[in-house]
Amino acid sequence: MYIDKGILMGAILTVAFAGSSTMVSAQKIDNRKEKTTFQTAGQWKPVTDVRSDVAIVYGAGDRKNLTFEQRVQSWRDKGYITHFMTGIAWGEYQDYFTGKWDGKMHLDEGQVQQNGDTIWHGHMVPYIVPTDNYIKYMKEKHIKRVIDAGIDAIYLEEPEFWARAGYSEAFKKEWKKEYGFDWRPQHESPENTYLSNKLKYKLYYKALKEVFTFAKEYGKSKGMNVRCYVPTHSLVNYSQWQIVSPEASLASLPCVDGYIAQVWTGTSREPNFYNGIKKERVFENAFLEYGSMESMTAPTGRKMFFLTDPIEDWPRDWGDYKKNYQATFTAQLLYPNLANYEVMPWPDRIYEGLYRKPNSEEKERIPRYYSTQMQVMVNSLNEMPLSDNKVSGSAGISVLMSNSLMFQRFPTHKGYEDPQLSNFYGQALPFLKRGVPVKTLHIENVSYPKTWKDTKILIMSYSNMKPLSPESHKYIADWVKAGGVLVYCGRDSDPFQTVQEWWNTGGNTFRKPSEHLFKLMNMELSANEGEYTFGKGTVYVIRKDPKEFVMQSGNDSQLVSTVKQLYEQKAKAGILAFKNNFYLGRGAYDLVSVMDESVSKEPYILKGRLIDLFDPQLPVVNEKVVNPGEQAYMLNIDRVKNLKKPQVLAAASRVYNEKVTNTSYSFITKSPLNTSNVMRILLPSKPATCTITDAAGNKLADASWNWDSKSKTCKVTFENNPEGVKVQIKW
Repeated sequence: MYIDKGILMGAILTVAFAGSSTMVSAQKIDNRKEKTTFQTAGQWKPVTDVRSDVAIVYGAGDRKNLTFEQRVQSWRDKGYITHFMTGIAWGEYQDYFTGKWDGKMHLDEGQVQQNGDTIWHGHMVPYIVPTDNYIKYMKEKHIKRVIDAGIDAIYLEEPEFWARAGYSEAFKKEWKKEYGFDWRPQHESPENTYLSNKLKYKLYYKALKEVFTFAKEYGKSKGMNVRCYVPTHSLVNYSQWQIVSPEASLASLPCVDGYIAQVWTGTSREPNFYNGIKKERVFENAFLEYGSMESMTAPTGRKMFFLTDPIEDWPRDWGDYKKNYQATFTAQLLYPNLANYEVMPWPDRIYEGLYRKPNSEEKERIPRYYSTQMQVMVNSLNEMPLSDNKVSGSAGISVLMSNSLMFQRFPTHKGYEDPQLSNFYGQALPFLKRGVPVKTLHIENVSYPKTWKDTKILIMSYSNMKPLSPESHKYIADWVKAGGVLVYCGRDSDPFQTVQEWWNTGGNTFRKPSEHLFKLMNMELSANEGEYTFGKGTVYVIRKDPKEFVMQSGNDSQLVSTVKQLYEQKAKAGILAFKNNFYLGRGAYDLVSVMDESVSKEPYILKGRLIDLFDPQLPVVNEKVVNPGEQAYMLNIDRVKNLKKPQVLAAASRVYNEKVTNTSYSFITKSPLNTSNVMRILLPSKPATCTITDAAGNKLADASWNWDSKSKTCKVTFENNPEGVKVQIKW
């Protein structure tokens, strides 16, 4: 889970609300962009002054000497737009559980597993069964106070119900209310498991719908347009980690304005199988995670923020953090139609936490080389453009997903297993590892025409998920009839095929959900392996579960060769080319990832006047060699707009108040205290003087600069200051 250790130790929030809160000044309508954000449970401090557009203040609780409203105001005073975030499935809600709120104990509303143990997120912080009373508490105790503080953007994060939970008295009551019959233990049958997880899914769908609807209505009563977002792990990760959440269904709710895609090293390093080997594949996993979040919302027009984290929840060393941050950061930028970012969570733990040095047990705060590199990367996101460019590779292959991926993960029934979600990865990794930018397509979105944009071949399986409605099959069949190519992989032998659902109730007598789809496409209900025609389109059935393609060495050849033939001959989409890399040019930025375990071990070579943004020295190079297992993030000087204009090309700080004359360029730049700045500044000619002063006008003794004539850039270095450093250059 996405855990701030400070919260768990009680160092961040307290549960007691002050009797007379200090009200903050109302947040004025701000026409600036809300492009970059970070989340923090603390007040403004000079060492955590991240300089993004938005500070998302976490938790509505008061601290010992600081009210919630004062925390909010501390960020506004420094020029930040302020938003609000708290957990919907867990949080510092001890006043609710211990009876301080309504006089009743509610610890029985925690999520409970089969052995009777409550699943905890921290001390006296259980994962919650979202009852009607709890929803009322969230509205009255948290949402109302936040809106009263003038905040018009609310994030309720991580609507999570553990698949292994479902044994509490609170859940049993919700079961009876939903199904009309007494609770059944989920471990006793596949059907009970399916019903249990479907209910968990509905409970958090309902909770978010009700709380967000209240937020919008209450905000409207105060003349405010309140926007509501859901920070959530990807469907890929929740399915891996055996957690149930509403995910894609929320995108169709009028009260949901968007999401934060919570993808980071901790989620992306979850091992998976490929070519018979189980191991971490951080870049590939991140690419699929961000992709599932992007495809979840693209057809609905909802706003999406992509998150990365320079560290992660679990203690590792700084070298590990750096390597995997680069992998996840590159993966997110390979989606050029998204350009909103949560640049980091919990800056307090990033800048002030102690973690191991590489190859050592000695701990230290973030090394200067890493904080400088991180800030260069973070500040580049403030200017990251949208782009119509496409990631290199043969486009048009999509893998079908459904929220029901989360329903079959736990427990195991009748000996059928899906280790590490291999039935999903078996459809995606054989192509991703060959340099094909495979996408995901959500069955919940098939009614939106935009969902089908650019998909030439759809790969699907019901071995690890089931369709939640018959209507989705009509849209899939219509797409095939119009010329689409469908590859169905599956033995249809998992124990969830026969759960009591729409395909075998209400007049339907299909033994398996695929039979309903096949009937719509005029196929035999239990179609044998082979190729079929429907309208202008093609269906190919492979009678293997997708996990078989990746859990055994070299076992994906049938899938790959079949899809290649269909891609080239039926979809007429061109040559399905294989390679070991991905490249994207995005504005002036070059992004490269080279994969191991691929079709070759060749490096990818970039050439030009390039600034290496993964190097804290920001060197200018003419060539960058990217080896298998590595990523690169470069700024191509020759693609910079208006090369004659003086401008900061890259910096470990954020630039303000730029002023340009025929013979000079000046600006103010800000970044957290105790970090080092490096900048590459494009100029028309070599500087005659470069004066660097603090906010009081004193020259910085540690400042230095040098000129690179080939790139026409001036490299400037000095220690950062959140109060601002002024740079004046004359030539």
